[in-house]
Amino acid sequence: MSDSPPPPAKPVGSSAITEQVYMVFPNDLNANDTVFGGMVMAQMDRLAVVVADRHSGRVCVTASVDAVHFMKPAKRGDVLILHAGVNRAWHSSMEIGVKVEAETHTGADRRHILSAYLTFVALDPEGKPCAVPDVAPQTTAESRRYEEAGLRRQQRLRHAEEIKQLRALRHED
Repeated sequence: MSDSPPPPAKPVGSSAITEQVYMVFPNDLNANDTVFGGMVMAQMDRLAVVVADRHSGRVCVTASVDAVHFMKPAKRGDVLILHAGVNRAWHSSMEIGVKVEAETHTGADRRHILSAYLTFVALDPEGKPCAVPDVAPQTTAESRRYEEAGLRRQQRLRHAEEIKQLRALRHED
């Protein structure tokens, strides 16, 4: 990673996507006649990378997906409404929070169906991780998400270290 100083902090709203809609069609359904989770995850990843690219001003790649919570199903004819924003940034990585809602095609009965947290890494023109701007939370909700992102990162790092230690005990790679 380059040693240049990180860019100045940016507000969440400068890169957030507040509503991206996706109409559910029959080819989006699983055998239970509800929306295929993998399709929703692909839409979520595509939206989150736009937020990461906007925030960093760089090309970004998905590093991990955490805590995907499917809360309620979406059905044939529903419209999905996706929201995404950067929760926090570290040296070269950012956590993007995504919320997906569904509503009937008439705009009624909006319900929260999925939440997830994706980590992206910004790359320089040589494909190496590079510095990203920090996040400047401006609302109480943004500050809460900022703090929660720090806790999730600590848990990810702790979990990775525990796995590493377990594998070392078993002499595995």
